[in-house]
Amino acid sequence: MFAEQKLRYHFRIFSLITTTLIALGIIFVYSSSSFYAFETLKQPLYFVKKQIFGIAIGLIGFYITRKIPLQFFNQISFVALLGSIGLTAATLTSLGFKIHGAQRWINIHGFMFQPSELLKVAFALYLASFLSRKKIVKKTTIATITPLFILLAITSAILLKQPDFGCMVTICSTTMIMLFIAEFPIKYFLTTIGASIPAIFLLIYTQPYRWQRIITYLNPWQDPQGSGFQIIQALIAQGSGGLWGAGIAQSQQKYLYLPMQHTDFIFAIIAEEIGFIGSLFLITLCFLFLWFGFRISWQLKDQFASLVIQSIISMISLQFIINLFVATGLAPTKGIGLPFISYGNTALVCNIAMIGFIANAVYEYY
Repeated sequence: MFAEQKLRYHFRIFSLITTTLIALGIIFVYSSSSFYAFETLKQPLYFVKKQIFGIAIGLIGFYITRKIPLQFFNQISFVALLGSIGLTAATLTSLGFKIHGAQRWINIHGFMFQPSELLKVAFALYLASFLSRKKIVKKTTIATITPLFILLAITSAILLKQPDFGCMVTICSTTMIMLFIAEFPIKYFLTTIGASIPAIFLLIYTQPYRWQRIITYLNPWQDPQGSGFQIIQALIAQGSGGLWGAGIAQSQQKYLYLPMQHTDFIFAIIAEEIGFIGSLFLITLCFLFLWFGFRISWQLKDQFASLVIQSIISMISLQFIINLFVATGLAPTKGIGLPFISYGNTALVCNIAMIGFIANAVYEYY
């Protein structure tokens, strides 16, 4: 009984962390986007209204994933993955909609969404289902894992065609983390990683825009008015924040100096407005999200439920890390938002819905 109370106590803390991140998202989406929305649409509340709408839809998704038995998702995980792969591939057809040179969205009579976010959810579920069924141990051969690698290769090919290199990296990295957790034999694990390195290099080198991102990452001041402009403006914003920040809604960089200030680079605006101390608080929340998520998974008795949580927490936490590294100049630019905070309704809805799986596991499988 004490152990069950401890588990639910940890989940309440985890829920509070997630709720705080969502609340910060509302505040900073409004702060970072209001001027841009007014200049382009004459509606300063446009993006924050859509963010709140996304939260509302996400809560419906949370209710669904919380109430439907987790074993149902275990049984349909493969079909769900195939469906999400098909939807993602549909972006490459006439249904696809291109933004900033990437064809990642589907637009149906004005309703636009990003199927790759659904793909992340489906892949997280499939990973947990696959690994719990295979019950990977140290004697496992590479043949055991081949079906997973085939699906991963198909998924990666579609994402690269869009292109969405960031999503591919997130899914592939989550897969490697989950194989490590499942005690995939270390010799195969290292071989897989070793084989991936030259493949990643070729993917970068053969695409001029990706190679340019590496060059810009190494020296953004080489082209301060061109390829280096965004990261330089982001660094200026963060440096301007100082210790305590300029104050909420007092950012100067949001006045059309910093591109994508309410999506991929929202952290730069946050750092400018609430400073080093506020940024440290946000980073601590991200770390606690990871810590309590895994603590919850370790206390569950059901293997599939435990793996579902670990897969979801790994995937979301990777996006936290990649976004923060990109915004601070520690990694080349990627089209990955800050989970629960950046504007982007499909990602927001899917992330909130994934928390429903965690709630489901906590209350159904202890």
